[in-house]
Amino acid sequence: MAAHAAGPLGAARVTGRTPATDPVAIRAALAQVAELAALLLHDDGIRAELVPDIAATLELLAVPGSALEGPALAELTVALAAARVTAADLKRLAVDAPRAAALRVDPPPKEIETRLAQAIGPDGAVLDGASRDLARARQRVREARQRLVQKLEAILGALDPTERAPDAAVTLRAGRYVIPIRTTARSRVGGIVHDESATRATVFVEPPEVIEFGNDLRAAEAAEQRELLRVLRELTDLLRPRRAEIAAAWEMCIAFDDLCARARYAVEVNGFVPAIGEGPLKIRAGRHPLLIGGELVVPFDLELAPDEFTVLVSGPNTGGKTVLIKAVGLLALLAQSGVVPPIGPQSSLPVFTEVFADIGDRQSIAASLSTFSAHVAALRGILDDAGNGSLVLLDEIGSGTDPAEGGALAAATLKALTRRRAVTLATTHLGALKQLAAETVGIVNASLQFDAETLTPTYRLLKGVPGRSYGLAIARRLGVASDVLAEAERAVPDAERTLDRLLAAVEGRSRELEARSAELDARGAQLDQNLHNLQNLEDLARELAAREKALDADARVRARAYLLEARKTVEAALAQARAAVDEATAKEARRMVEEAIEKTGGRAEGRKGGQTTLAVGDRVRTGQGKVGIVAEIRDDGRVVVEIGAIRLVVAPELLERVDGPTGRPPFRPSAQ
Repeated sequence: MAAHAAGPLGAARVTGRTPATDPVAIRAALAQVAELAALLLHDDGIRAELVPDIAATLELLAVPGSALEGPALAELTVALAAARVTAADLKRLAVDAPRAAALRVDPPPKEIETRLAQAIGPDGAVLDGASRDLARARQRVREARQRLVQKLEAILGALDPTERAPDAAVTLRAGRYVIPIRTTARSRVGGIVHDESATRATVFVEPPEVIEFGNDLRAAEAAEQRELLRVLRELTDLLRPRRAEIAAAWEMCIAFDDLCARARYAVEVNGFVPAIGEGPLKIRAGRHPLLIGGELVVPFDLELAPDEFTVLVSGPNTGGKTVLIKAVGLLALLAQSGVVPPIGPQSSLPVFTEVFADIGDRQSIAASLSTFSAHVAALRGILDDAGNGSLVLLDEIGSGTDPAEGGALAAATLKALTRRRAVTLATTHLGALKQLAAETVGIVNASLQFDAETLTPTYRLLKGVPGRSYGLAIARRLGVASDVLAEAERAVPDAERTLDRLLAAVEGRSRELEARSAELDARGAQLDQNLHNLQNLEDLARELAAREKALDADARVRARAYLLEARKTVEAALAQARAAVDEATAKEARRMVEEAIEKTGGRAEGRKGGQTTLAVGDRVRTGQGKVGIVAEIRDDGRVVVEIGAIRLVVAPELLERVDGPTGRPPFRPSAQ
């Protein structure tokens, strides 16, 4: 988990977490993690800032009159910048992650950070811009050094080559600038000798002519140092009143780094926040934290009833019993440490005030402890202190001594812990203990499933069923001689063989039930799919009905438009035929057309969809049920129909052919 931290301080905060026992505090810590983890699922850009360790600097700031060095001020500059960015990030999270945003504190004013950045370089060097006096002092130092070096180079150049050391150049010894000359020329050059070579053939002298130049340089450097110290004191005095603000802002950065690391871990392991202190132990889809990311991680479900306190896990070696009880302990401790553990939804964890574990072989030659005596010593300590609110993890309880005596001691221990209401998980191979659950209220058997055919573990936890040890079966598979195995099988007590056969029958029945359950699940999934498909069909039927209704309305509008056009045509025909037809007939024709306009319905639209080709002489029925004869088919596709003495021009979609052609020539009114 610490690997998700932005820096070592956040990582140290993660690794330094310890379990709490206050349910309210635990719930608040887990809710804070879950809130940020939910955001990380959609925005992986949420990051904590890397901050340096300024604990010693903050302590020095509390000392009146102290002055911080340049590197410490440089680290403070980085810390202040990180605090400003973190505070801004937390402010943006106020809406979506109010619990995380509660970490925010106001950082010191940005002017302080700006002042430090102007005066101190990233490497801790005090910059010339720290003050004008410092810049002038450094300029004087450079000038004094240049005069001194130039004078020494002139003296060195004036010497005879036999008096100069090979590759002679101005150099520095004991803080003074000197020139290397041969020892034989020392008396002629004069001055102060500050060093000599290993062979003593060369001496490093400061000629008398440059002593004053050197003194001037030392004076300039001293002035520079005084101004440098003054600047450091000024910056320290600027920070000292803000010490509490700086410390709070620095703590905010570390706390947010810790929170981000825990939230990223929760996302990585797909963990869910359990209910805390709201009922008995209930772990859904639990996984051992160290197995996350492995090739085979089989989650387990473990749920205790309110009157169940002890789980006795049995089964063969390599089946995962020890991993199981360790996982339960780690999941509980992680949750109480404010970490969302790798468990599924709807899990519930009690708040444990103590956790006791006796796991592994604790024999010690130095302490004269055998395996059994070491276990007994651990059991004694557990029995002295464990009680209600304790979690006890016991691996291979009762082992290391005579099975009868070891089983008796183990049974008594488990009964005592159960009476005290301590939640206990114990593993065992002792057959006698497998019957303990049937005799004692509060104790329940469990086993980790084992494939009897392949003799390989499946790591699936089965509550309520003890497990078989498969010792002889595994020995047979590993090639132990058959006669030895036969003798061993005969030596197994009848009660043990009976229990083993019973457990084998239970396992077989369990496998049958699992297969049946898997089949029912598959059929249930198919039924769900069928129901989904049926729902889709119902939706499609409703859509088709709506479309049919819309098409029907459209057909009515179009039919009405056709009949209105027909009415115009009839009016024109009546105007031509009035001389040959009486007024009553004309009124009857007009009434028929108007009635058709009012009664436009789906029948016309139905004929439109199924229209046939018409020919002159065909008998046809109009939309009003009147039968006439096709007298003419115009070039635009419309049909002239004669109904008695009336001629109508009608769209073919509004006509229905009946009985076939009549063979009678169309009626032609005589001209008057």
